[in-house]
Amino acid sequence: MKFKLKPPPPKKLKKTTLKRFLIKRTIYYVLPNVFFNFIIAYASFQELGYTHFFSGTQNLARLTLPMAIFLPVVLTIDIIKRVTDAASQEAIEFTVDEQLNIKKLMTKLSILHGLITGSLVFSLLFIGQYNFSKDYKLDATAMAVLVGVLAGMLSVVFVYVPVWRLRKWMCRRVTVLTLQEVEA
Repeated sequence: MKFKLKPPPPKKLKKTTLKRFLIKRTIYYVLPNVFFNFIIAYASFQELGYTHFFSGTQNLARLTLPMAIFLPVVLTIDIIKRVTDAASQEAIEFTVDEQLNIKKLMTKLSILHGLITGSLVFSLLFIGQYNFSKDYKLDATAMAVLVGVLAGMLSVVFVYVPVWRLRKWMCRRVTVLTLQEVEA
């Protein structure tokens, strides 16, 4: 005997515009990401007082590469899910095409965003390692701030880029007035 649990219905959203919805979500994503990524990097790098790009136990690549891969993946999945839920509840002025396979789009975009961002951050770290000497010590506080700023930038970018890609399948909601409604 199998028990199937239905997922709870999404929480009812207030009517708003897509722009306000995205600004609100951006604030919800940026503040915790900047704060927690800065604190984690600061605590990791303060043990030694300095850090390197790739060498040593507490290096910059160890913190930035997982963040650069997984943060876009999670944000892409979450924002597409939230926008499509808001559109289905008629909380925003857009509607999403019913023929769109949302799970396939989320999967494709999240993997693509994670790979692109991870490879860009890896190449920037590699260029930094190449330009500085192998034994060059990076300031721990400055690198923690850099990790926090990178997390904030990724949070902003990956709220708007998935919605920009989703806009292909979105159209404005129109209300049809009949003659009787106009006369009343």
